[in-house]
Amino acid sequence: MKISDARAVITGGASGLGLAVARHLVGAGGKVVLLDVQEGPGRAAAAALGSGAAFMRCDVTSETEVNTAMEGAQAHLAGLNLLVNCAGVVGAGRMLGKSGPMAGDFFTKVVHINLIGTFLCDKAAAALMQSNAPSADGERGLLIHTSSIAAFEGQIGQAAYSATKAAVAGMALPIARELARSGIRCVAIAPGLFHTPMMDGMPKEVQESLAAQVPFPPRLGRPEEFAQLVASVFEIPMLNGTTLRLDGAIRMQPK
Repeated sequence: MKISDARAVITGGASGLGLAVARHLVGAGGKVVLLDVQEGPGRAAAAALGSGAAFMRCDVTSETEVNTAMEGAQAHLAGLNLLVNCAGVVGAGRMLGKSGPMAGDFFTKVVHINLIGTFLCDKAAAALMQSNAPSADGERGLLIHTSSIAAFEGQIGQAAYSATKAAVAGMALPIARELARSGIRCVAIAPGLFHTPMMDGMPKEVQESLAAQVPFPPRLGRPEEFAQLVASVFEIPMLNGTTLRLDGAIRMQPK
């Protein structure tokens, strides 16, 4: 598949990595629908991207909303062959914090957004993609999961976040195996320390300290680099059922 032919739904597309993917795809001639709960920023982002983009409000934890949004996106795009799951929350918190044990509801919320939200979007998109006309390779679509290096080197306070990011990486292979008969691939990307809006909320000295931990290049990742990898995965059919680390060779310490 060529990136100019991408007809993509991007969850969490109003900001950060999702918005960077949208910019890259639209710039290459593709078309996108941004899904997000941030209605104001989402509409503004779509307007700035121009005629190749649209916005639909969607809470990825709601199966009904996801199904409706995915069908609406397919109709708007006149097709759907790429889903990029970027919706998520950090969910930082210690299991045994200063105020006591972590509330089960807090852990559950992180799971609902990061993991169940990804699954709901996957199945809704795949149900539509399976009817696409196949490419010369028999390909009909691609599902991308946003994992994290926290899936492998989770730090103190990341129990909930790491669990969900390990899970979205772990389900890439069984999903890829199941959907192979329909010509639909599934790949997870595990970014390291990236310059996103969340990072902007940290003091400059903290950002510089984090960047210095990256072996090479010794800086924070750029969202556009994540977008470039999404585009490469879309165009390389042999990438399937795996997790790609995008982290400058960093391996996180306990804290």
